[in-house]
Amino acid sequence: MSTRPMEIWFEFASSYSYVAVMRVEPLARATDVELVWRPFLLGPVFLSLGWNDSPFNIYPPKGRYMWRDLERLCAKYAIPFRLPTKFPRSGLLAARVALLGAGQDWEGAFARAAMAANFAEDRDIGTPEVVGEILTDLRLPAADLLERARSEDNKLALRRQTGRAEELGIFGAPSFVVGKELFWGSDRMDDALDWAVARRQEA
Repeated sequence: MSTRPMEIWFEFASSYSYVAVMRVEPLARATDVELVWRPFLLGPVFLSLGWNDSPFNIYPPKGRYMWRDLERLCAKYAIPFRLPTKFPRSGLLAARVALLGAGQDWEGAFARAAMAANFAEDRDIGTPEVVGEILTDLRLPAADLLERARSEDNKLALRRQTGRAEELGIFGAPSFVVGKELFWGSDRMDDALDWAVARRQEA
């Protein structure tokens, strides 16, 4: 008897996605929940809501709170953290690469490495140099993946994935989807996993 899969919708530029991406895989494994990675772009979602920047930049008190909260969360879960010198950084190239890893065993490792480069090492993951180094460190064919990531077909696939996020009612990252249920925020990850497990018990 299997659980409902849990989709994690995440953005490489998203601070709270960092916490979720770094934690989710072992938690899903421990609860025997199938994990489906869904990289997407928050920019188009924010624009549809009338924002041309991260709400953490638009509302400075909220931004100050978020960074302190992130420091606390990273300390709690022993996740490395360094305040980025630029926020948000472009997650476009990283998302395009991650999309190529769908269903492959390296997708989670790449997501964690790219997130750590941004939020623990203060590296610009919007550049092919940094993303290429990450892929090389993971012993993946960097040149080939970067070329495929920038193909028109893959660009279209990411646009479709982002459009799907909007169709699901996703308005922030990370978000978790189990069946028709939407859970928003890294602090709702355990609830999403519990929901997936409960669906197994009801089957």
